[in-house]
Amino acid sequence: MGQAREVMDRLTVALTSKADAEVIGELFARDAVAVTPDGGELHGRADIAEYWRQMTEAVPEGSYESLHAYEVGDTAIDEGWFSGRNTGPIQLPSGDSLPPTQKEFRIRGVDFATVDAEGLIADYRLYFDEMEFLGQLGLLPDEPS
Repeated sequence: MGQAREVMDRLTVALTSKADAEVIGELFARDAVAVTPDGGELHGRADIAEYWRQMTEAVPEGSYESLHAYEVGDTAIDEGWFSGRNTGPIQLPSGDSLPPTQKEFRIRGVDFATVDAEGLIADYRLYFDEMEFLGQLGLLPDEPS
C-alpha cells in the first residue's frame, strides 16, 4: 500500500468515526484544493476542514461501505456508499442552516485524493448525486401532479 492509499484510508476513518475537524484538516496541505458537489471549490486546509466539520455535524454517525479502492501513483480513488441519519443541522452555502430531518440516506460516491511530497492531500475531488441526497432527506419540493 502506498502513501496516497494510506492517507485516503485515514481520511475515511476520521470521517466515519468520532470526527474531529482538526484531525481531518491535518491530512490536507495548507494550500490544498477540494471540489465537492455541495461546497463547490474550497481553498486551504481551514476551509476544507470546515466543510467536513459541517458534514460530520449533520451526520455524526455516518458509515462508509467500500466498493472499489485504487491507487495510481500519488492518487487514491475510492468508490462506495456513504450512509447515515441526518441528526444535526444542515449548513447551506448562504450561511443559514436547516434543522435535522432525522431521515436516513444512502448515497453512492467517488472521491480522489492526490498527495504531495509531504504525504498530505493537495488535491481532493468528491462526486455524489446531490439531488439524490437531498431527495432522501425529504428536502426537495414535491413534483406537481
